Amino acid sequence: MRAFIFDLDGTLVDTVYPHVVALQQALSEAGVEVPAWLVHRRIGMSGGLSARALAREIGRTLSPAEQDRVQHRHGQIFLELLPSRRPLPGARELVHWLVENHVPFGIATSGRRPDIDASLAALDLPPDLVVVSRGDVLRAKPEPDLFLACQERMGVRREDVYVVGDAVWDLLAARRAGMLSVGLLCGGYSLEELVQAGALRVYRDPSELLNSLDELGVGGRAPE
Repeated sequence: MRAFIFDLDGTLVDTVYPHVVALQQALSEAGVEVPAWLVHRRIGMSGGLSARALAREIGRTLSPAEQDRVQHRHGQIFLELLPSRRPLPGARELVHWLVENHVPFGIATSGRRPDIDASLAALDLPPDLVVVSRGDVLRAKPEPDLFLACQERMGVRREDVYVVGDAVWDLLAARRAGMLSVGLLCGGYSLEELVQAGALRVYRDPSELLNSLDELGVGGRAPE
């Protein structure tokens, strides 16, 4: 049976752009001034990796202590900007359909607790769902650790897994994990970028994915 591993931010919940603003401000406080469009290109990587990469854009090197401060401030500012979370169109319906049709799925996110707790709560997830966050693995995306840990905890074969993500970092990590991937446009990456990163199929958002599950060999077409 096919199984799914979902990214969280920008895939199931509408949080990408608040993350962009929060990370940009946290970097600015550390003396790293970068435009928002560059910050967006790094969302989905781990906080430490994205901060280092963005600092390099202006010729700066962040110490481990500076990276930790940026990550901490990023989380603080994000919670201030978005104390409540909004599921992306069709996200809850997709979750409910998978549960009702006994299709295994889990979540693997570069986010950390408690930052992700409100996002998880907004999705009305099963209480026993496997959720792997940044604090559970040694390396984050684009390394495959998050997806491999989630797959192992779910007890499914990696060749049966579709990774669903909105960023090229999700799809690159899926490729490294030996898993097929599906891209969603709702995180701001283009169709071409997602396909080039390895997406087998690309859909607008969770709603379109829900109504296209037959293309992935998962049950029949979900009811409109």
